[in-house]
Amino acid sequence: MRTVNIHEAKTHLSRLVEQASNGEPFIIAKAGKPMVKVSAVDVQDTPQPKRLGFLAGQIDAPDDFNEIGKEEIEALFSVAK
Repeated sequence: MRTVNIHEAKTHLSRLVEQASNGEPFIIAKAGKPMVKVSAVDVQDTPQPKRLGFLAGQIDAPDDFNEIGKEEIEALFSVAK
């Protein structure tokens, strides 16, 4: 396993992380003393839950839902003359 000093790790972090994610872990050392081991993590490809329409078929809205409170709402946006 490759050991890199902390300065080299800061300078080449992107490349080192890419290598670690491809199965080549490395150790970061400070003054020659090993400090941390960097290796890839196992992440399962699970799809994000669908949020839009998650209650479809579980609730009912009245047919006039879009008309409820219409006059009050219009009054809030009308300009007084």
